[in-house]
Amino acid sequence: MAKRDTGATRGSLEERYRVLLEIGRNLTGTLSPEDLYRTIYRETARVVEASGFYVSLYNQARDLATVVFYADRGRERRVEISYRGSDSAVIRSGRSSLILDGVRDHSLMLLGEEDGEITRSAMAAPLRYKGRVLGSISTQSYQAGAYRPEDLELLQGIADVAAVAIENARYVSELERRRLEAERIEEIGRALTSSLDAQEVIDKVIASASELLDADGGAVCLLEGREARIAASQGETDYPSDLRWPVDGTFLEALIDTRRVAVMENLRTNRLTPEALRPHITAACGLAIPLILNGDVEGALTVCRTQPESFSEEDLHVAQRLASQAAVALANARLHSDLQAQSMTDPLTGLPNRRHLQVHLEREVAAARRGRSLTLLLLDLDDFKRFNDTKGHVAGDDALRAFASILAAETRRMNLVARFGGDEFVSVLADTESAGGRLHAERIAQRVAADPLLSASDVTVSYGLACFRPGEMETVEDLVRAADDDLYRRKAEREAARASTTVAEKA
Repeated sequence: MAKRDTGATRGSLEERYRVLLEIGRNLTGTLSPEDLYRTIYRETARVVEASGFYVSLYNQARDLATVVFYADRGRERRVEISYRGSDSAVIRSGRSSLILDGVRDHSLMLLGEEDGEITRSAMAAPLRYKGRVLGSISTQSYQAGAYRPEDLELLQGIADVAAVAIENARYVSELERRRLEAERIEEIGRALTSSLDAQEVIDKVIASASELLDADGGAVCLLEGREARIAASQGETDYPSDLRWPVDGTFLEALIDTRRVAVMENLRTNRLTPEALRPHITAACGLAIPLILNGDVEGALTVCRTQPESFSEEDLHVAQRLASQAAVALANARLHSDLQAQSMTDPLTGLPNRRHLQVHLEREVAAARRGRSLTLLLLDLDDFKRFNDTKGHVAGDDALRAFASILAAETRRMNLVARFGGDEFVSVLADTESAGGRLHAERIAQRVAADPLLSASDVTVSYGLACFRPGEMETVEDLVRAADDDLYRRKAEREAARASTTVAEKA
């Protein structure tokens, strides 16, 4: 380590000003925090003894001082060693300090080998900026009595210049952070709005929030009346799918009332944590941000951290901006989903329409080509035109709705029933052979015969059945055509049987 410039430190007031101006020029031209700490050290070491040196920054809100840089006998270190700021007399009082000997007894930061030589004398000066203490800088020597009052005065002058440079670097760093954050939120916004699938949007929202807020996990819960349910979760926040709980008395009720971000310290014991979530919580603290769609709180985005670290005010602002983007994307996805559902649903019966049926059948036929059994029933109401002509179209619509309800009730969730057109309906039965199809048709006929509305009007049902036969059939149309042929064959046989009966009765 080079020896200090004794002439500069012991010289005239004019010489001291010259040194400080030169140091000021060098410091203010450095904007990277890491480079700035190193420059403060090297400039200080040029003019005073600095065998040991450190820079400490102070967070007044948390009363936390952190050593961000130190050097010992020329070995520079980028570190983060924390201690309570109020324990430091320099930070607490905002005044510099001089220790002629016995650093061990007077300083919180001791340099040197633990079992070997340690520093003996030291100076420390507060980093002061506009009435605030930003931290401190300290030089230490392995010799007793290495410093004099004029050295301390010079160190304080360096600290004052360094405080301005540190604050400038912080300001520039904050501007750059905000610029990058704004760009990231804009990118996220584009990514969110590019998707029209609600579940995909929700998954992207959670991932983006975790990234931007340096969180360990997150979840989205949606409101359904006075209940909430987990729509998705990721990371450390791993809740069971579709977990539900009452809104009353929980953080969601608070979000509905305030429409503001809720900070939740100690998630396990927080009174606003829903009881249904407590057994699954592995995080320490979290944020809950309201998702506001069309003026109403429709749910919440939550993020968590496994360590009990406080979220900053800036974190809250970022979360709010992200939630606004997410709400717009989710509203778009919901609108698209509603429109898509409408385009795939028969408005009279509420069953899937022919377009929906086509999409479903193409998927099922593809599976049938690979060996999966598939049966299709084509059903229609007998003499429905005559029914409409005699009872009227309003009664006809009621009959169609009643029949659709029976079909929906008799159809398993894995299968599909759809309105094919007019009074014709299709039931698609996956993993079902012809015998199962016939039993299904018989149950429907029995339900029709027992229905008060349909039985009172003597409404009956006919069906045609077809099983997909690989090699003989290739397309959806082949399967539907086979069922249609079977339907008309059965009707023709029934009409022939009726005619035969009539002839016999007349004879």
